[in-house]
Amino acid sequence: MADKVTLTLTGSPIGCVERQRETLRGLGLTRRGKTVEVEKSPAVLGMIKKVAHLIRVDSE
Repeated sequence: MADKVTLTLTGSPIGCVERQRETLRGLGLTRRGKTVEVEKSPAVLGMIKKVAHLIRVDSE
């Protein structure tokens, strides 16, 4: 069974560069306070690093 990571958008993407906003959309985080569960993979971990200052990460 694959590991999953729970992400919650805590900061606002307003004022961020477009690339960071696209990364948030790619993770499924479209509005503040939204929580999503994603599969842990190298690609997703790289995306998390790029927007770490805007999200809260909870591992399962």
